Amino acid sequence: MRSFPRGMRRLSGTRGSDEGSVAIEAAIVIPPLIMFLCMALAGGRLVTSGAKIDAAAEDAAREASIHRTAASAQTAAQTAAAESLDDQGITCASSSVTIDTSGLSAPVGQVGTATVTVTCTVNLSDLLLPGVPGSKTLRSTATSVVDQYRMRQGDW
Repeated sequence: MRSFPRGMRRLSGTRGSDEGSVAIEAAIVIPPLIMFLCMALAGGRLVTSGAKIDAAAEDAAREASIHRTAASAQTAAQTAAAESLDDQGITCASSSVTIDTSGLSAPVGQVGTATVTVTCTVNLSDLLLPGVPGSKTLRSTATSVVDQYRMRQGDW
């Protein structure tokens, strides 16, 4: 039998085995990684939904600003917001559209505005994350300028 120098015995693994340490490391590291990934998914959903709700508010405000009467502006803005959300694939658990059409009654030659606020409750319960609420309400407001030289409601 061959004898090894004293230092070589230590390197050969006679002090103990590290079998199973990879499984323990994985059990410690993998759950936080999965949680981080899920939180990133939830954050991503909120960011993209927020951007799409911003776009819906802008579409609705522009649609309201091109109508001559407050009633037609209200109807057009409601329809534009609903269509924009639907086209972008946003399903709101509940939604509302608030329209301020007071700028439509500004005299010709003065700048008026139409302001729309879109509120949408985004569902997060399908992500199945502990600590994440089942839904989040997002709100976006957009304002569009009414052409100052366009005929207004009481001008005809």
